[in-house]
Amino acid sequence: MAVALATVACVQRQEASEPVSEPATKVVQLSDEYDSSSFLVKFRTVPTEQELAGLQLEGVASIEKLLPSFAGKEDLERQFGLDRWYEVKLEEGANLHRSIRAMAALEQVSLAEYNHIATKDYVGEPVSAPETPYTKAAASGTFNDPMLLDQWHYFNQGSKAYSNYIVKGADVNVNDVWKRLICGDPDIVVAVVDEGVKYNHPDLKDNMWVNTKEVAGNGVDDDGNGYVDDIYGLNFVTEGPITWDRGAYNTSTGRWEGDVGHGTHCAGTIAAVNNNGKGVAGIAGGSGAGDGCRIMSCQIFSGQDAGSGGTKATAKAIKYAADMGASVISCSFGYSSAFSSDNDYIRRVGSVEIDAIHYFEASKNNPVLDGNIAIFAAGNEKQNFAHYPGAYVDIISVSSFGPDFLPAYYTNYGPGCNISAPGGEYGQGVGEKAEVLSTVPIDLQIYNSDYGYMQGTSMACPHMSGVVALALSYAKQLGKKYTREEFKRLLLSSTNDIDQRIANTKEKPYASMPAPMSAYYHQMGTGAIDAWRVMMHIEGTPTSTAQMGQTQWINLENAFGSSSVSLTYLSVDVPEATIRSLGLETIQASNTAKYPAVPEGECYAYVQFGRLYIHPTRLGSGKITIKAVGGGGHVGGDNNPPGGMEISEEISIIARDVDGGNGTGGWL
Repeated sequence: MAVALATVACVQRQEASEPVSEPATKVVQLSDEYDSSSFLVKFRTVPTEQELAGLQLEGVASIEKLLPSFAGKEDLERQFGLDRWYEVKLEEGANLHRSIRAMAALEQVSLAEYNHIATKDYVGEPVSAPETPYTKAAASGTFNDPMLLDQWHYFNQGSKAYSNYIVKGADVNVNDVWKRLICGDPDIVVAVVDEGVKYNHPDLKDNMWVNTKEVAGNGVDDDGNGYVDDIYGLNFVTEGPITWDRGAYNTSTGRWEGDVGHGTHCAGTIAAVNNNGKGVAGIAGGSGAGDGCRIMSCQIFSGQDAGSGGTKATAKAIKYAADMGASVISCSFGYSSAFSSDNDYIRRVGSVEIDAIHYFEASKNNPVLDGNIAIFAAGNEKQNFAHYPGAYVDIISVSSFGPDFLPAYYTNYGPGCNISAPGGEYGQGVGEKAEVLSTVPIDLQIYNSDYGYMQGTSMACPHMSGVVALALSYAKQLGKKYTREEFKRLLLSSTNDIDQRIANTKEKPYASMPAPMSAYYHQMGTGAIDAWRVMMHIEGTPTSTAQMGQTQWINLENAFGSSSVSLTYLSVDVPEATIRSLGLETIQASNTAKYPAVPEGECYAYVQFGRLYIHPTRLGSGKITIKAVGGGGHVGGDNNPPGGMEISEEISIIARDVDGGNGTGGWL
């Protein structure tokens, strides 16, 4: 159930008695909800003022340029046709369908598009979370954020406080990334295209992007980007200051309408400030030293304002993100009636959203990529394909799973769904604690604290966006460079297997699924995103998955080649951090009977018969360095007969509660 938009006079559904039939090839209608007071048009060439004035069409009040031009990017705007998009405003009482047909019939018009109305991809009702005060006991995790331990979606250790059916490792596996690799980078900016983000939230304010070229409150476009007073971003519905508290309870419907804290919740998952002794943590929120990634608020939902969430606002917001320096857009919205995943149709016809997304992707806003990354929610309609725009082939679309590591009952799946991330699932015997915990605006009557629970692919999307921001931070730190397409392939191949869990579970005892569990097999994208695996992929460190609590061997072919079983191995160096993370305790005489293959007094990770034998006892991730001889049975030297060369390779091990296939698990 997507959140209901405010009921306003200018939002209508197309009448069945008046279909848009001519010229159909030039009219874009992917949703049956739209603003009835205007529509969008793309000309074949940029029209002159005289040409616009000569368009005397019945019902048309004005035709105005849709997107402001940004200095220095005129060529890119022309490349993707953004300079040719205009908004057609209608006179009061004018017939929208007749007007759009008349405009589409003009030779100089290449496309006419309804101003579609989007919906936010969360499910059910948001729930307030009592704020946990800072104490040493509460802040016992990686950081001192007292509510971090309730964010199972970051590091799931299997506590039944969050689900009666919980599976260890149903998370994004970010804990060891924070501890040993990276926590964020303020040069990496994520634009939250959503409700307005509460920029003065106590757990967000220090990680908000700030437009330093704009002077707040002076009513002047100081930086010349076409917008006034855009300090933390902009409200693209009203083209005014960002808002987040225009929600109201409708007593007649019994529902909360308008703002629900959706954008603020998504922003917290991406980059709530870490290690500040307050509330929750964010995936790319830094270490408390001002090193978190930054959040830009690109607001396309604004309370109960007319046209909220429309195509017009979306295109403006995405272009703004590209022009003002965002490397990632996190888009937890879509068109609930637009189930089409017909990419051929979109390629052939086009749309202003797709033009804006292509422009964003082609803009270079970071030192790692030759462009930017767009992340969208797959949708909550329980359909076996993603909804638009997430279904479009160029976009990373995210499906949702719960703390049980099974597809959430509401999630879309199948074609167009590229990858999966935690989105939560209410119930599971514990109510809202099985949902996603993040920041919310206490200003709204819904919440009695700055924190709350939500669920949906809306919540899965910012998990992916946060991991992408963290990955860009790490790649920048290492001086790595990729094309945009290379980086997307890297992300989609850095996953943990979810199919094995689906195959072993015939039904959910606590939720009504739209299809048998077998329908989700091979339909949740490439698997569940794993932050540690992404970072290892960036490093070039081979990664294998080990099943927690099991003695097993790991094939070393990824590290040493296809002859790995024939090599002579010299040593296995397991750092103390890896021993602690994976639970590779030293085997003592008292338990050698339990582990007879392990030499007494050794760390339970060693090479035998050309394979790494390991028994992780804890969920975690770590690196191990293995030394071998290349070209002989011993290392050559001055005092030895001819021998081989010492070679050393570092490998990564991820311990999960579900067997990842020993040596596969997403490593390509």
